[in-house]
Amino acid sequence: MAVTLERRVDYPMIDNANIAYYPRIYDLAHRFFEEAWELMCGISYPEIINEHRLGFPVVNIETNFLNPLRYGDTVSAQISISKVGTKSCTWQYDFYNQDEEHLWTSKQVTVCVNMDSLESTEIPDWLSQGLSNHLA
Repeated sequence: MAVTLERRVDYPMIDNANIAYYPRIYDLAHRFFEEAWELMCGISYPEIINEHRLGFPVVNIETNFLNPLRYGDTVSAQISISKVGTKSCTWQYDFYNQDEEHLWTSKQVTVCVNMDSLESTEIPDWLSQGLSNHLA
């Protein structure tokens, strides 16, 4: 089941064409990613990093830009998990605007790493269970 989060497209996100500059869209996706942990697993991403010393950097991205994100739009992000592995998981992002127009879709594979060594490590059960509850 997907979680849904929303944010407005602010002026610093747009380019001279008056649409969101593509690196800002990835930044927006990462902000949603950080927020989603609390809804999916009941723990904030800063707690996962700082207290449990685990991180989930992206190792693969597939993206389709379907329609522009415009200044002032409200972006509704539907985020689900398409796969949970032993050491990695695949996140599915779908962005819509206030008119329910599909704007952006992306699959992003993250790998669980020990923040001190940056070596991959198994996703702990207490996280993989929460992520698995949001399988698409």
